[in-house]
Amino acid sequence: MATTASIYRNGSYSKNSLITNNNKVERPPSVNSNPKNSLKSKSLRKSAPAALGAAKDDTGVPGRVRVAVRLRPRNAEEMVADADFADCVELQPEVKRLKLRKNNWDSDTYEFDELLTEFASQKRVYEVVAKPVVESVLDGYNGTVMAYGQTGTGKTYTLGRLGEEDTAARGIMVRAMEDILADVSLETNSVSISYLQLYMETIQDLLNPTNDNISIVEDPKSGDVSLPGASLVEIRNQQSFVELLRLGEANRFAANTKLNAESSRSHAILMVHVKRSVKGRDSDLSSENGNNSRMVKILKPPIVRKGKLVIVDLAGSERIDKSGSEGHTLEEAKSINLSLIALGKCINALAENSAHVPVRDSKLTRLLRDSFGGTARTSLVITIGPSPRHRGETASTIMFGQRAMKVENMLKLKEEFDYKSLSRRLDLQLDKFIAEHERQQKAFEEEIERVTMEAQNRISESERNNADALEKERTKYQKEYMESIKKLEEKWMMNQQKHAAGENIPGLKDESSNVISNGKDSRVANMEELAEMKKKLQKETLLRKVAEGEVNILKSQLAGLKKSEASAKSDISKLQKMLEDEARQKEKLEGEIATLQSQLLQISFEADETARRIDKGGSEEVLGGLDSLMLQVRQPQINDSGNGEKASIAKLFEQVGLQKILSLLEAEDADVRIHAVKVVANLAAEETNQEKIVEAGGLKSLLTLLRSSEDETIYRVAAGAIANLAMNETNQELIMAQGGIRLLSMTAGNAEDPQTLRMIAGAIANLCGNDKLQMKLRSEGGIKALLGMVRCRHPDVLAQVARGIANFAKCESRASTQGTKTGRSLLIEDGVLPWIVQNAKSEASQIRHHVELALCHLAQHEVNAKDMISGGALWELVRVSRDCLREDIRTLAHRTLTSSPTFQAEMRRLRISH
Repeated sequence: MATTASIYRNGSYSKNSLITNNNKVERPPSVNSNPKNSLKSKSLRKSAPAALGAAKDDTGVPGRVRVAVRLRPRNAEEMVADADFADCVELQPEVKRLKLRKNNWDSDTYEFDELLTEFASQKRVYEVVAKPVVESVLDGYNGTVMAYGQTGTGKTYTLGRLGEEDTAARGIMVRAMEDILADVSLETNSVSISYLQLYMETIQDLLNPTNDNISIVEDPKSGDVSLPGASLVEIRNQQSFVELLRLGEANRFAANTKLNAESSRSHAILMVHVKRSVKGRDSDLSSENGNNSRMVKILKPPIVRKGKLVIVDLAGSERIDKSGSEGHTLEEAKSINLSLIALGKCINALAENSAHVPVRDSKLTRLLRDSFGGTARTSLVITIGPSPRHRGETASTIMFGQRAMKVENMLKLKEEFDYKSLSRRLDLQLDKFIAEHERQQKAFEEEIERVTMEAQNRISESERNNADALEKERTKYQKEYMESIKKLEEKWMMNQQKHAAGENIPGLKDESSNVISNGKDSRVANMEELAEMKKKLQKETLLRKVAEGEVNILKSQLAGLKKSEASAKSDISKLQKMLEDEARQKEKLEGEIATLQSQLLQISFEADETARRIDKGGSEEVLGGLDSLMLQVRQPQINDSGNGEKASIAKLFEQVGLQKILSLLEAEDADVRIHAVKVVANLAAEETNQEKIVEAGGLKSLLTLLRSSEDETIYRVAAGAIANLAMNETNQELIMAQGGIRLLSMTAGNAEDPQTLRMIAGAIANLCGNDKLQMKLRSEGGIKALLGMVRCRHPDVLAQVARGIANFAKCESRASTQGTKTGRSLLIEDGVLPWIVQNAKSEASQIRHHVELALCHLAQHEVNAKDMISGGALWELVRVSRDCLREDIRTLAHRTLTSSPTFQAEMRRLRISH
């Protein structure tokens, strides 16, 4: 029975299970409890505006918990054991009724929202159960999809099936993420996930196994539940999401029971956070106000809707006498049953409208507080089996579903202002204003310079022209004046000579009168000529005065131009002063913007993380900058006990900067180093931070700590951080180039703590998966370090060792197939084969599956066949090909045995049938 149950969970249904009714696919009813008001294709999406209007006032939209029943087909053991008995249940999908047989002539009838027969496909199950919830989440509501039922009835198959071999077998988790990624734009919106398990009343992070004790934080005002310590990974594509699901499934606890070969021992919880921006909400702003309305539109923060999808894979309820649990498995079964009982009590109280709902009886009920009786749209699928031997468990599951159908939720839209986006928009607007101001300032300075140069050129040209004209006029008038004076002197001299000659001649007395009269006439003529000369002189004097007046005018114009130049210089100095004032104003505005940004960030953090900044012993001020980091590093009792460690580390990362955090790794105080490396390890767990850490020298600092420190805690945390970084292929090559494998090997030899060894083994296991590093990893002691860590015997350490060996063997097999490697395996040469054979039958499924994979990969290379035969590995290969629980490993082992001539010859010699 164990083997067949596992086939149902990890494999696929029979061919008959793929038959569906393609003529008509029934859509689920609407959020209202009245089934007559059921919506058609994408009904919730089309009616979203009305629902949003109702939710805006916090009144909410009523929505009953919808319940679907899925029947598992009979497995091989039930076909044999129950061959003479009819199924204990009968489904009537057309009327949505289920009959539970009491005996051959009597049965009880129950009605459900949907009935899914054993022939229902995975696509049909998703469209009926989960798709309406996913569409609600995309519209800004919270939603929950949960599977409940007896162990081995197909809960994990329904929800968590990856469908890598057969895409039609994909479960609800994979299909839901496909629809979400197809509907959102990752450029403006974001999708992130957390993957957790509730194991023995402890919440553990499946994406970061070191985070194994996460606290629940409840908002005292709204009652919302959050897990601030859980890893939150942003999803960019479907492939990365599937890889994270595979990682989480590998870290989930499972055990082999009589009812299920790989029974989940914990409740798995996948949380998908969808953040979407709302467009077109501010189109009602009036344009009549001009710039004021435009500024109001700029300063109005955008609205975002934050929907959360919770997919819960509950561990199966089981009876101890039927499951055969004992020892630690018995304690796990008790914890599972107690949490499911607490969930049943809460649903009973909600169904009966009881005044008290005991949500605090279990962490499971606290986590599902919003799903039952809260604000989320909830869809429950209960899984049952047909076997009459388990009629009691089937009846209990049916009654659980009947009570859940009576629970009413009040759906509320999760809508808030996006202050961070507003801050980015203000930054862009400020940059635009600054650039425009600088452009205008530069144009103004260029214009001033041009006007100044033009004025100076005009002044210089005027001065030159005026000086030339003045000099020409002065020379002309001076020359004419000198010529006039010379002529007058010559005439006067001639007149004097004539007068003197007339007085000295004797014997001319008779002519004296004539001479006198002539002299008088001559004097009169001279006087007239002199008067004419005086007129000319006056005229020349007047012309000179006119010239001097023009010169004075030119001088006044020159003085005016000089005054204009002085005024221009004064204006330039005023403009320079204005520019300086503008620069000071710019600095002041930048300071105010920085203050606004810090206030916006503070408002955002206060809105999102109020509960996480309140300590159990009282509230303390959050210190800023590097002082805050030092305080948190030196006071681990405060930080370690608080619920907001992850958020505070992210906040410090933004405020202080990575370089300052890395600088504390070299501090003299040992406590400072320890807690600083914890901060770096937490940052390294986020894929978005890994590249920044490596670029800032964080990898080198971590390797230096491994080399120089002797503290076991530093070994553990630093190795964990390196293991996170080693998940990236580029970082793997850097780790090898900086001697990381040698340091990890030395640290493995010195460490004794199982957690430290688990981290080191995990880091080496990641490096073993790189084809390019095989030879170097082996030469620097990586394989021997893995083999040396088996001394610890801790299951978690052995699981990582087995994973590393499987990765190495897989790379060797690929290289041999491609023809790049010849000769026998390096693992066999280093003596790993005996340990592989010894642990091939390990009770821990994680160890056993990796060892079986390693065996198959080693056997694929014919040159290893003789060593494997002599080492006893052939018998284990035969066992794996027959009894392995995983179909892919079983198929690989069978193909390897049939394709190897050496194995075939040995099997014929030993008379082993295959």
